[in-house]
Amino acid sequence: MNRKLATAVCGRRTKWVVVVFWVITIAILGSLAAKLTGVQDNQASSWLPGSAESTRAFKAQSVFQSENTFPAVVVYERQGGLTAADKAKITADVAAFQALDGKVFKGRHVKIDGKIIAFPASTDGEAAQTYVPLDLGKDGWNAATAIIKDMRKTAGSSPGLASHVTGPAGQAADSAEAFAGIDGTLLFATVGVVILILLLTYRSPILWLFPVISAAVALGSAQGVIYLLAKNGGITVNGQSAGILTVLVFGAGTDYALLLVARYREELRRHHDRHEAMAEALHRAGPAIFASAGTVVLGMLCLLAAEMNSTKGLGPVCAIGVGVGVLAMLTLLPALLVIVGRWVFWPAKPAEGTADPTDTGPWAKVGIWISGKPRAVWIGTALVLGALAFGSLSLNAHGMTTAEGFVGKPDSIKGDAMVLRHFDTDRGNPVIVMTTPDRQDAVAASVKGTKGISS
Repeated sequence: MNRKLATAVCGRRTKWVVVVFWVITIAILGSLAAKLTGVQDNQASSWLPGSAESTRAFKAQSVFQSENTFPAVVVYERQGGLTAADKAKITADVAAFQALDGKVFKGRHVKIDGKIIAFPASTDGEAAQTYVPLDLGKDGWNAATAIIKDMRKTAGSSPGLASHVTGPAGQAADSAEAFAGIDGTLLFATVGVVILILLLTYRSPILWLFPVISAAVALGSAQGVIYLLAKNGGITVNGQSAGILTVLVFGAGTDYALLLVARYREELRRHHDRHEAMAEALHRAGPAIFASAGTVVLGMLCLLAAEMNSTKGLGPVCAIGVGVGVLAMLTLLPALLVIVGRWVFWPAKPAEGTADPTDTGPWAKVGIWISGKPRAVWIGTALVLGALAFGSLSLNAHGMTTAEGFVGKPDSIKGDAMVLRHFDTDRGNPVIVMTTPDRQDAVAASVKGTKGISS
């Protein structure tokens, strides 16, 4: 970092300007950060490549059905065969599901987008499916849990008759429930790990607080910027990228803080004035920190070349997080540390002229050994890493099934298993074939008689 800029960040008067700037920034952007969930796009089309045939079919299908429609499939099962009372119950449930039309759940109106169909029983007579097309409106993914919970209560009110709600709506509800509060869980888990690392590294009951405060300010500011870009700039944010952002900002921010504070502590043993010590620390450590952050930012922006919309959107989200994080760690953190003074390192305050314990510690010996044999070290390290990298040649990466995406076994997964036991197809996940008028006869002929497929 330029020496004049480093001096300005931690000057006797300018340090207060830096703190005021960040207070104003977090006050403005922090209020927008709370709205980030509202602009998340967790629809299936936001995850798939825009050029994918299924994505194009999904958009074309909106002519016939709202793109906000999530079909729910209610599957019933009784071992030994469905009774007349069970069939009457299923018919009554159809009326109850139809009554959902126009009701409000979590501030969203439910619309039944089409006809609710109670299909005939399975060939073994033990199960039946009911198809319920739910239009939950824009961002209805967030309201699916409350609606599906009501449907499960209705369907499960008959003793001895097992029932589950599955299909896209059921899976969306279970996913929403699984992700409920995940941002808070990730935040607390990340902060806890960071605090533990800082306590072990600094051995101070106070010093850890300032990197954490700086990282929290950086996260809130980054979320505010991302909210504005998601709403007005066209970038895609979903639950995955928002969760990764939290971990990345705290993780990268802590890394930069460790580098800066270590150099600052060294300079405090060489300078009487803490302002001069921090200016020197920023001047020396700043370029390395900027280079580290720049590498990460450029790496994240490479994701813009990805075909998956979810991966493509992850790039700028994480790049913004790291960029704001490094700015906070190189401006706000130095200003705070200079303001509080040397006592923040208690109980081992670095006084001017005292010996630096890092000169004689075990890592100092490692550094001396490496500096004496640089060629042998880099060649040996390259050989070891190269040998370990050979495992990637046999890496067989493949996607997860819907069931594998959950840690437990929620209701929709149980429903899927029930459907597979008794039916050839899942009524909520049909194969959609979109075609032009001149090809309809050929398509109909090609699928006619195919088991489980209708045109």
